[in-house]
Amino acid sequence: MNFQRLITFMFTSAAAGIITAVVVLAFWPGMLQQERSPGGNGATLWANNGWADAVALAEPSVVNIYTSKITRQEGDPLFRNPLVQRYFGDPRGKPKLQRRNNLGSGVVVDTNGYILTSNHVIKDADDIFIGAEGQPRVPARIVGTDPDTDLAVIQAAGKDLPPARLGNSASLRVGDIALAIGNPFGVGKTVTQGIISATGREGLGLATFEDFIQTDAAINLGNSGGALINARGEVIGINTAILSSSGGSHGIGFAIPINLARQVMEQILKHGRVIRGWIGASGGDLTPTMAASMGLPENTKGVLLSGILEGGPADQAGIQPGDIIQRINGKPVKNAQEVMNAMAVTPPGTNLDLRILRGSKNMDVELTVAERPVNVE
Repeated sequence: MNFQRLITFMFTSAAAGIITAVVVLAFWPGMLQQERSPGGNGATLWANNGWADAVALAEPSVVNIYTSKITRQEGDPLFRNPLVQRYFGDPRGKPKLQRRNNLGSGVVVDTNGYILTSNHVIKDADDIFIGAEGQPRVPARIVGTDPDTDLAVIQAAGKDLPPARLGNSASLRVGDIALAIGNPFGVGKTVTQGIISATGREGLGLATFEDFIQTDAAINLGNSGGALINARGEVIGINTAILSSSGGSHGIGFAIPINLARQVMEQILKHGRVIRGWIGASGGDLTPTMAASMGLPENTKGVLLSGILEGGPADQAGIQPGDIIQRINGKPVKNAQEVMNAMAVTPPGTNLDLRILRGSKNMDVELTVAERPVNVE
C-alpha cells in the first residue's frame, strides 16, 4: 500500500512540474532563456561579457603608430620680390625647420614584427615609432607601400608582439557585428562597436583600387591602419577613412577588406612591391543614354573603352577606342571598376579571352596581360 502511494505521489509531482513549465514557457518565455548575444558570422558570445572575449583576442595585436616629418618653413613670399627687398629689406631670415607629428594605428601580422597599416599614416615620414600597452616606443622601418590601395607594411625593431588572427572578408554579410580598434586622437587604445553597413563600396575616390567595407563603428583621426574585427576576434579589415564634413565620425567609415590587404602584404613581403596586371586601356560604364546614342539597345551592358595606349596589350590585341568589353573569359562584366580590379589581380603573362562589341558586331579577342607600370594614369 505504501508503495502504491509513493508511485502516485511521484506521478503527481511530475505532472505538476510539467504543467508549471508549460505555463512559464507560455507566459514568461524569457525566464528560461539563457542571455546570449549573437555575434557576426554565426558566433555567439555571453551577454554578460559583451564583446570582451573578441577584443581580448585582437587588442594585443593592434599597435599605435607615431610618425614625424621635418618640414622647411619659408618666410612670407611677398619679401621674395626684389623691389620690396630694396626698400624694406628681407626680414625672412633663414628658413625655419619644423617637425610635424602624425599618428595612426597598425595590425601585427606575424612574429617577425611585420605590421599592416594605412599608407597615408606613414607617407613621407622621416621617423616611425610604434607603441604597445605598457611598453616603450620602438623604431620601425618601411618594408613596402602600395598607394593604389592605401596600404603599407612596416617592421618594428626588437618587438615581441602577438600576430592577429586574420579572418575571411569574403564571408561578410550586411548586419554582421564589427568592432574598430585603434588610437583615435591619441587618447590611447579604444574600441568602438557597430555593424557591417555595406560591402564592395567603390567609386569613392579614396584609392585607385576600391572594394571597401562600410561600417558605422566609430572611426576617427588616429584609427587609420587599425583593425576592424568580427565577433570572433578575427581581423576582417584595415580601417582607412571616414565620410565626414566635420572631421569627426558620422557613422560612415571604410575599411580595406583583409583578403585584399593580405594579397598586398604578401606581394610586398615577396617582391618589395605589388605586381599587378594591366592591359593599357581606359574607359567607363556604358550607360543606357550612351548606348542609345550609339544606336544600341538601352539595355546593352559593358565597359566602353575611351583610350588605348599605343603599343600596350590592348593595342597589340587589335582593340580600339569605342570598343565595348562585355565578357572576360566568358563572364559578363558589371562595371569599369570591376574590370580594372579583375585585370589588377591577373598575373602578367596571362592570356584572357575578351568578348568585344564593335559597332553592332561581336568579336572575340585574345589579350596577354602585362605588368602595370608605376604611376600609370
